[in-house]
Amino acid sequence: MKKDRVVIIGSTGSIGTQSIDVIKTVGDKKIVALACKSNVKKLFEQVKLTGVKLVAIYDEDKAVEFRDICSKNKISVKVLTGMDGLLKLATLKDADMVVISVVGMIGIRPTIEAVKAKKIVCLANKESLVCAGDIIMPLVRKYKVDLRPIDSEHSAIWQCLQGEKESTVKKVIITASGGPFYGRKREELKNIKVEDALKHPNWSMGKKITIDSSTLVNKGLEVMEAHHLFNMLYDKIDVVVQRESIIHSMVLFVDGAVKAELGVPSMRIPIEYALYKENRKFINENEIDWTKLDKISIGTPDLKTFKGLALAYEAIRLGGLMPSVYNALNEVAVKNFLDKKINYLEIVDFIEKGMKVFNKKKLNKKKFTIEDVESTMCFAKELFGKLHK
Repeated sequence: MKKDRVVIIGSTGSIGTQSIDVIKTVGDKKIVALACKSNVKKLFEQVKLTGVKLVAIYDEDKAVEFRDICSKNKISVKVLTGMDGLLKLATLKDADMVVISVVGMIGIRPTIEAVKAKKIVCLANKESLVCAGDIIMPLVRKYKVDLRPIDSEHSAIWQCLQGEKESTVKKVIITASGGPFYGRKREELKNIKVEDALKHPNWSMGKKITIDSSTLVNKGLEVMEAHHLFNMLYDKIDVVVQRESIIHSMVLFVDGAVKAELGVPSMRIPIEYALYKENRKFINENEIDWTKLDKISIGTPDLKTFKGLALAYEAIRLGGLMPSVYNALNEVAVKNFLDKKINYLEIVDFIEKGMKVFNKKKLNKKKFTIEDVESTMCFAKELFGKLHK
């Protein structure tokens, strides 16, 4: 039986690294190409591990460094660069499946091109659907592409929907851990430092998504993603706090029945399901010890303190480019918080201000192009520059 040939775009991040690990553990797929943004030292280690002969590096300056590393170690690898390099990997003729796990809006174009090339797309780049779901999902239907979510919450919903009719679904319920500051009020968050916000209670993730989790912006992005993935109206997508991160999400049906996907808080399980679907594989993952689990708690998110989630629902309601604006404003704010240029509360405050400015200037478009989506990042950067001179 021919092995599926896999390209991983975003291989050096948390999802990409674990995807390689899962594939190497199971052993019945072949990794044929890898791509990263700038972490060329880690990429080189992955090249040695997987034996790939083709890579793409988004940062062209880092590509020079990578070529030097390969030359010194006498390893021959073809190196592509920039967005063109990512797009060539996304449409690689010798690949059946593309894992897209880059962070940010740079994942949008590779996702679109992988869909057009009729690849199986395993998607961990939520910005693609948040910003361009109205463009991508019609293409998914047109080209009859198998688009598989890797996000733990969306994987859980996807699994719960297997074998069910769309007409029988009343609501989807996305769970949130609540992050490290659950239960605190706004005045208690004034002096939060970067190091504090990066201490997630349950999950080990990259810096950007960890900050997003702490502000609940991540849940807002997940609501937007679910809206597109499952063709659900936003008012049929609820968010609840599940502190133990045991329930990964749920589906409520019209007869009152609820299906939930439970498991240990690990991304290896949704990665495995995206790669293999119903052909589940043993991946040496820990199981829940039910004898030691004394409770599974459910709570309500505090939308006044963590208003990033409330703003996400507002962005979906306004529609058009507003979800993309929400995402772009957050990307800019989080980067500046990680660089210690703004304080913690300014992240969501900046999103709120930016959405108001965009609305007031009547820049929102109901029908838009990828160029329009990309222009929202320019808007966010320019606005930040004006507000923080």
